[in-house]
Amino acid sequence: MSENTLMFAPLEPSRHGMLAVDDLHTLYWEESGNPEGQPVLFLHGGPGGGTSPTHRRFFDPAHYRIVLFDQRGAGKSTPLGEYQQNTTALLIDDIEKIRTMLGIRQWLVFGGSWGSTLALAYGEAHPEVCLGFVLRGIFLCTKIEVDWFVNGMRNFYPEVHQRFAEAIPVDERHDLLQAYVKRLFCDEPEVYMEAARNWSRYEGSCLFLEPQPQAIADFESDEVSLGIGRLEAHYMLNAAFMEEDQLIKNIAKISHLPAVIVQGRYDVICPPVSAYRLHQAWPTAKYHVIGDAGHAAMEPGIAAELVRATEQFKLHGQFL
Repeated sequence: MSENTLMFAPLEPSRHGMLAVDDLHTLYWEESGNPEGQPVLFLHGGPGGGTSPTHRRFFDPAHYRIVLFDQRGAGKSTPLGEYQQNTTALLIDDIEKIRTMLGIRQWLVFGGSWGSTLALAYGEAHPEVCLGFVLRGIFLCTKIEVDWFVNGMRNFYPEVHQRFAEAIPVDERHDLLQAYVKRLFCDEPEVYMEAARNWSRYEGSCLFLEPQPQAIADFESDEVSLGIGRLEAHYMLNAAFMEEDQLIKNIAKISHLPAVIVQGRYDVICPPVSAYRLHQAWPTAKYHVIGDAGHAAMEPGIAAELVRATEQFKLHGQFL
């Protein structure tokens, strides 16, 4: 089974542009599909991961008005990898600027990994504009999740973690996050680019149930790794600029809305415990664990379930 049989056919954006949101950041945005259709917002992962043409393909273009954008410091947005003036609250404001610019009253919100974090934070800030949520690979950005990403993944990928740690001098390895932050946020390109590649390779090596060489290579590229490395470290260092467990504590603000949670059973980057906690706090959300999948949206079972969710919402306005 290939992605070509799981998802809708490739399509080009009907329009796209750049939106200056402050004196530093300019965001890339695009629309595809039916310009008169049901609006859906795609929120990419990372932070810093950016969008790709594949992301349009989770949605029936005859039905959905598909909105993608690259968050601050990510993808085609400029400056790439910029962590200053980059917080969750500002990202939420950016989403509202895009919604207002496009004249959209309400939309379905779709996000995976960090995209699920931002989807929940956005929904809790603006529940009145959300029709529902499609969430994948849940990350709540709690202290235990950050520690798991930086240290705990060595329990499953010891050789990958060893390479990640060995890029840091021995006397700094007791706090890998701080050691990487020191390098990622310095002013020397050769230092921060090497740190970004090491960080991004670490994540890319753990994305799929079975490692995908092309995914690892993509994550090592300069245009991907700078956004991933700098912004993931920035948001993890600052607990995503939220109170501890804020997204669970505030779930009542959106729990009246339809939602589906799709989680890979063997997701090492965002282990299932976070998705399960979210479902316990939000029992009306549909909860699907994919038994033969890791973290990536393009795991066949995950991609198929995400498309099934968007089709259910198209037909029923809810998830089954």
